[in-house]
Amino acid sequence: MTFNVSLRASACLFAIALSTPAFAEETDTSFAVGEEIIVTAKNMAGSSANVITSVDTLGPDVAQNANVNYAWELIGRLPGVLVTNFNQGATSGKFAFRGFNGEGEINAVKLLIDGVPSNVASGNMFYIDQVFPLDIAGVEVVRGTSDPRFGLHNIAGNANILTRIGGTYVDAKASIGSYATYEGQVSAGIETGKFTQNYLVAYRQSNGYRDHSDLDRLSLAGKWFYNFSDDVRLGVIARHYKSNAEEPGYLTFADSRADRRMTNAYNATDGDTRKLQQVSAHFDATFNDHLDLMAKAYFNRTRDDRFVKFSAAAAQQRRVTNEDHWGALAAVHYHATLGGMDVMLEAGGDVQRQDNESLRFTAVNRLPTAQTRDQKMFLTVGGAYLQAILKPADWITLTPAYRMDWVGGDYTNRLNNTTARANDYGTIKQPKFSVALTPVEGVTAYGNWGKTFQIGTESGAYLIAPRRIDLAPSINEGWEAGVKLKRWGVESRVALWKQTATGEIKRKLNDPLGDFDNLGATRRKGVDVQLSAQPVNGLSFWGAVAWQKAIITTPDPATPQLAGNEIDHVPHWLFSGGVDFTAIQKLRLSVWGGGQSNYELTTANNRGRWGDYAMLNAEAAYRVNDTVELSLSAKNLTNEAYEYVWWDGAQTLHSPADGTNVTAAVRMRF
Repeated sequence: MTFNVSLRASACLFAIALSTPAFAEETDTSFAVGEEIIVTAKNMAGSSANVITSVDTLGPDVAQNANVNYAWELIGRLPGVLVTNFNQGATSGKFAFRGFNGEGEINAVKLLIDGVPSNVASGNMFYIDQVFPLDIAGVEVVRGTSDPRFGLHNIAGNANILTRIGGTYVDAKASIGSYATYEGQVSAGIETGKFTQNYLVAYRQSNGYRDHSDLDRLSLAGKWFYNFSDDVRLGVIARHYKSNAEEPGYLTFADSRADRRMTNAYNATDGDTRKLQQVSAHFDATFNDHLDLMAKAYFNRTRDDRFVKFSAAAAQQRRVTNEDHWGALAAVHYHATLGGMDVMLEAGGDVQRQDNESLRFTAVNRLPTAQTRDQKMFLTVGGAYLQAILKPADWITLTPAYRMDWVGGDYTNRLNNTTARANDYGTIKQPKFSVALTPVEGVTAYGNWGKTFQIGTESGAYLIAPRRIDLAPSINEGWEAGVKLKRWGVESRVALWKQTATGEIKRKLNDPLGDFDNLGATRRKGVDVQLSAQPVNGLSFWGAVAWQKAIITTPDPATPQLAGNEIDHVPHWLFSGGVDFTAIQKLRLSVWGGGQSNYELTTANNRGRWGDYAMLNAEAAYRVNDTVELSLSAKNLTNEAYEYVWWDGAQTLHSPADGTNVTAAVRMRF
């Protein structure tokens, strides 16, 4: 696959678009899986609609019908998304895209829940655990480097999970499934005049596919909004989550082939207790036909206590994470017609203050034997951006933007009573530019370029001895060129992209200090292709395939042999698709699946390629009446023996994923 040919094709397309007679049409670069997302706040400030890049949406129908252990699995239904399934209790898995892996070394996706930043200090996505499918109003994934709204963790893009706000309804779902899995969810809304209330109560319990993998999860949420008028609203969202989960551990190659469902005797006391709280205030206002405002303030709390033993030769570890994050973000949006040209201007920014504590111990059967880490860290990250959206003609949109971020903080190692300040990253400058052309009805050609950044996470953000020189931010520079078609009942999109980074770093996941390795300069590139169609009423299908490659172009001077090597755990191919049939009254049938090719296990590229799979799922649902729906779903219908694999320095370690499993559910809507 050569990029030169593709680039020439893209250039020709843009040239054709420029020479085509103008046709006034709304710019559309999104691709939808499922129904359209209904946005309850109508203002434009801080909206993804202002970003010209590849945007994917997952509809509420797909999300609410799902039977999953954790909500991150849902994001894998979207095109080109890599899902990493650790299958280790609360450390269950995560999603990534654009050539980044899900190992946790580089967490390159900014996670938001109802627009509230929801990454922990390492960039991991603990807060996604709070979200249960029945309360999801939609998911929005924004890819690439051209979105100026966010800074920290927004390396390859962002994902926003929207939950149900407003309306009067009671939506309840009870399910029972394989591995003694039981789940109950109730999402309810009460709208009285100008005041809306929404609530979620959800509980899931399962014995798990593998031995010693019991889990139970409880999530509570309340959302209270007051609409002063059609144009102004103020609200508060509060969430509380608690889970207890056993960990089945990682198997040797031989054991994983002998019995996929086994656990090791030495993992008998491994497990995790996780508590999460999130409180946020939301203000949206449309002042007039030209000006609107968005503002949010939030508090996130994490309490995580994990016991884990990775192999027979390793010691059991107790890992304690305590984090409190305070933050605020706001944007003001102005649109008008100046000199005959439509102009939109947006200014925004955000700030986050982190109070983090990271403790580690060696232990034997949960009895601590020694403390290996005792860190206290404060970090403040703030940023501001300006963006213009210009339409010199009905068929062209230009979007220049500029973002700047600043970092400060201090660190204390309480084991040896030493301190350090945050690296002086200076002003992190991120210019961006996007263009979209709509030459004919239903066709949008678009391109973008921009820079994002990566800084050290946890102790890696500080100038800790023996380092004496401030670490510079890793600057990611990327571009994308794509075409979106929406005509004749067909929706499709093709996008080419490339992203390079300077001085990329990755966390040492098992390091007592929590330090990092210098990966060096990197290059990621790929092609995304998506297609959906509804040939007749009641029948629809969609499919997507993505090709990607991530390599080290200039490695750390200490490891020159890595030049040209592939970054670990990044498969070349990702594919997904599905068919929905609803032509028979009251009956809904769905078949969907996905998979990936294999990946290199280490950056040395000398431990073989692993991890390829293809999985098929299906669901049948029958609507008994307006209130009751019965469903039966099956995942991994072919009993594909897929797994997550990693290298511990001496051997491959394997975590088998679930086999064929079936869930029966009843859903009641009032």
